[in-house]
Amino acid sequence: MKLFEHAKPKELDFELEALTLESGRTYTTPDGKKYPSITTVLGEHSKQGIMKWRARVGDKEANKISGRASRRGNELHLVCEQYLKNELTAFQSQKLMPHIKELFLQLRPVLDENVTKVICLEQPLYSHELKVAGRVDGIVEWNGKISVIDYKTSTKLKKDEYIQNYFMQCSAYCEMFEELTGVSIDQFIVAVAVEEENLPQIFIKNKSEYIEPLKKYIRNYHENLLRKI
Repeated sequence: MKLFEHAKPKELDFELEALTLESGRTYTTPDGKKYPSITTVLGEHSKQGIMKWRARVGDKEANKISGRASRRGNELHLVCEQYLKNELTAFQSQKLMPHIKELFLQLRPVLDENVTKVICLEQPLYSHELKVAGRVDGIVEWNGKISVIDYKTSTKLKKDEYIQNYFMQCSAYCEMFEELTGVSIDQFIVAVAVEEENLPQIFIKNKSEYIEPLKKYIRNYHENLLRKI
């Protein structure tokens, strides 16, 4: 089993208080600012499409599918975190639920081959410039280049145009990390483990393609909040 080197910057030695309400999640920064999570902000963008999907399949089926997808994603995130922290034992790996083990075994060779150093895992981040916060799956050196990495799960293959939210989310993490540490970070990786496939989808992108639409969605979110006051 590969052992990963860790090098967390001292600037990231903090935690954020999180509060989850029906309207979404907010984080409180160390200096007392309250910012919405980036997933909440971007979730507003996709809410209409989700409502149409729920209407089409029915609430009962939608809840069943959403719940399964959420559990699947959370379990895979935990396994990947343990693995990159050098804490996943062979015994623990054998005890994984079969479908989670299959998804992890898709990603493991990719992590082994490309991750050269771990900067941080499940790290809270925030930006006073963007006025958002969140918790990134990981910041790693990907073949020597500092990159955001985000794990996703899916039943079927994804197309770029359907996962723009993923890319904007990762771009936000790039901006937050750079603001907090002063270390430039432009690249991000979205690693999608796909149930109906033998290999994962690996999307390697640059934040410059998504910064402007990201800022637009954040601006619209805050403007809509002001209208409700």
